Amino acid sequence: MLDRIKQRIESSIKVKEELLQNEALILEIEKTVKLCVDALRADKKLLFAGNGGSAADAQHLAAEFSGRFYKDRTPLYAEALHVNSSYLTAVANDYSYDEVYSRMIIAKGRPGDVFFGISTSGNSKNIIKAFEAAKKQGMFIIAMTGESGGKMKELCDVLLNMPSTDTPRIQEAHILVGHIICEFVEEQLF
Repeated sequence: MLDRIKQRIESSIKVKEELLQNEALILEIEKTVKLCVDALRADKKLLFAGNGGSAADAQHLAAEFSGRFYKDRTPLYAEALHVNSSYLTAVANDYSYDEVYSRMIIAKGRPGDVFFGISTSGNSKNIIKAFEAAKKQGMFIIAMTGESGGKMKELCDVLLNMPSTDTPRIQEAHILVGHIICEFVEEQLF
């Protein structure tokens, strides 16, 4: 078992080393920081969505923006769209689970807002439908995915596709990249 534990740590490190060497992806991270800074300076908001572990990541990153990251500062408008369980279960029941995020984007999204859709496969139907709604709302769309980008890569303004096909390693990289974005947005705004 000790060797297998070490293998998992090594595979996580390998993904981060590949991320470090991927200049194009690092430029996309920088572009995301700029989009977020510009949106927040214009009194726009950051919206996040995902399923399962990606929902947890969406909530985690929204909390970093709306609470604090490194600095004691003014809260920023950032929200994970799944935190209202009554809404989520009602829409899933009355329409379908595929509609839960797109309906919330229609209600809350405004031109110039930024929507982060998180999906390790890049193929989550409810995130894809939310991207379509966000595009109609005039929002900027950030896809956080695994290596291929899935169907989401064709629908986003920025693709943050982690260099892995292994769900846990993708999610670990999503949090690393999300924390980097939080840090530099906070640094530029405060």
